[in-house]
Order: sequence, then C-alpha cells, then structure tokens
Amino acid sequence: MKKICFIATIPAVINSFLRDHIQTASENYEVTVVCNSEDKYFLDGLNAHLVLVPIERKPSPWKDLLTLIELLTLFRHEKFDIVHSHMPKTGLLGMLAAWLVGIPIRIHTFHGEVWATRSGFHRKTLKLFDQLVGLLATDILAVSPSQLDFLVSEGVLPYGKAKIIGAGSICGVDPLRFHPNLNVRQKIRDHLKIAQNATVILFVGRLTHDKGMLDLAIAFNEIAGYQKNVVLLLVGAEEDIPFNRIQEICHAERNRLHYVSFTATPEHYMMAADIFCLPSYREGLPMTILEAAACAVPAVASCIYGITDAVEDGKTGLLFSAGDIKALTQSLLTLIDNQHLRYEMGETARVRARLLFTSYKITESIITLYNELLAERCNKL
Repeated sequence: MKKICFIATIPAVINSFLRDHIQTASENYEVTVVCNSEDKYFLDGLNAHLVLVPIERKPSPWKDLLTLIELLTLFRHEKFDIVHSHMPKTGLLGMLAAWLVGIPIRIHTFHGEVWATRSGFHRKTLKLFDQLVGLLATDILAVSPSQLDFLVSEGVLPYGKAKIIGAGSICGVDPLRFHPNLNVRQKIRDHLKIAQNATVILFVGRLTHDKGMLDLAIAFNEIAGYQKNVVLLLVGAEEDIPFNRIQEICHAERNRLHYVSFTATPEHYMMAADIFCLPSYREGLPMTILEAAACAVPAVASCIYGITDAVEDGKTGLLFSAGDIKALTQSLLTLIDNQHLRYEMGETARVRARLLFTSYKITESIITLYNELLAERCNKL
C-alpha cells in the first residue's frame, strides 16, 4: 500500500482543513499525520498514524534544527511515497527533509503569505524561505487564482509551477454543516442576549493586526454611535489584539460587543449573523467568508488577493481598500441600512459557495491529484 504523510504545524490546521482529505485518502493509502502536540485532542477519531514533533511556529534555529533531524529520521524509516506540507514552517522543514531523503512526490500548499504585510529584512527573509519551498517541492498548490498570480508576480514561483484545486480553497465548505438555520439563529442570539431583530456583524478568526481588528473596532465604534440596533460579535482566539483593546476603542458602546474565544461550531454563529466582516491585510483564500456565504451571510471585506476570489463585489458582498476605515464603515452601513440587499447578496453567496466550493469536490480533486502523480511516477520507472 502506498504511503502518504501530511505535515502541519498545529493540530487545529489538520482538523479544520485536512480531516476529510485524510479520511478519504486512508481508504486506499497508509496515512501518517505529523504535527506538534498542541491541542492534539483535535485529532481524535482520525484514521491515520499520528506522529507528534515539537514544531515551533515562530523562528527558533536550534529547535528547528532538531525538528529537521526528527523529520529526516521519520522519513528515512517510513519511506513515504508522498509528503504533503501545509503552513510556512512545516513547508520549509518538511520539504527540505523530504528532498534530502529523496521522497519522490513532495507537495506543498501555500495558504497565505506572512511576508505580504512585512517590509525590509523580515519580508526578504520570509519570502526567500517560500522561494526555497517552491524549489524543494515537486508540486505546488495555491488556494486561489489571485494568490497564485501574486506568488508568480513576486518571483516566488515560476509560471506554471503551481496548480489550483477547482475554483480554489484548501478543503471547501460542507453544505450539510454550513447552511441557514432559523432555530440555531434564535438559540445563539438568546444565549448571547442579542435581540432577535438586531443586526449582527460577525468576525470569525484570530484577533490580530493582520486581520484588521483595530480597523473593525474603529468602524464599529462610529456606526454604533447612531445605529442603536447593531451589535458586533467576535469569535476567535486573542493574539496580538486582546479583546479588552477592542472594548477600549468601543468604550461607550462596549455593551454591544460580544466575544467568544473558542468554538467547535463556527457555523452556529454564522447562522446567527447578518453581515460577515473580514477587513484583513493578507489572505490566501479565507474559508470563513465561504462558510458564512454557505449560511447565506454576505461579506464586507478588504479588496486583497485571496478575498477577491471569495467575494464577488456587489453580488455576494462589498469590497473596500484594505486599511480604508472610512470605506469599511460605509460598506457596513450600506448593508446595515438595506435588509433586502443583504438578503439578495446572501442568497447569491449561498448558491455560489455550493456551486464552486463544496468540500466533497475539493477532496475528490485532491485524491485524484495524488493518484495521478503516483501513476506518472510509476510510468517513469
């Protein structure tokens, strides 16, 4: 039986993006999953051999060297036919180890480029690492057409090196999980003490500068000053922007802020929302926008690569220039003030998500890619 290894830094990435791929691949392949031990309970029930390696998310030369040695040892022993890496750190270490050992098929998926919002030495260094990954991998996947164009234009990848699965995405959206549900909408609003007739702006993701959290807080503070029936719901872990910083910005209206630090059911909060907002500065292809779309929730989002593939401006949501808080505020107000427009955009978004980004199509395409690459290799031998 052929052997596949999936490698990512944290179990949450495996659970959120790769579970269906792994479960389907395990029907015909022997599957191994490599990640660090953080929240490994996410991987309960996964039909794969789990190998825990202490992979650091942040740069740590000594620890990264030890991780590389562990990966080299594992790859030499297991002799995988395919190694598929996700995320920047595991992309670099995984592809390097797989190349050194001679793994024949080395696939890396670019999710979103950390260096896209950096400058100077940090940008050049991180970009160089991605260029190296592109050289070490035999096959590259980009998660959206606009991301691929960006990687080529920045000289990270040569034209023709990378592929896109379907219309884009890492894993697609499960329509059985993400869909409108009035009962859940009412229950979530009751639980959070949000009025049923309130307009709910939802953000789902890490609370960071790169996600535009401060921009959203400033915009909401202005809107809440004269729109008394609007609330902001944030769902996601605090990182470089703590929730109390958002509360400080929205001090006079802080009673209309709601925060959920972690959830295993983001779809419930999407079902309860009216507008999904992602004022991000960098994305590969934001799954949260597609998931909200499947729940018939239109988006207000920044006009950057990745997001332009997830939102059809004027049809499934409204786009504005990243960092333009005035334009963000106006876009939110447009949908707040026009319930009919929200409904039309939400329905269009739902149809588009189901047509282009259903999870089973993406998983089927990934498995087909593995089969084709293995067949090509056999024909060359």
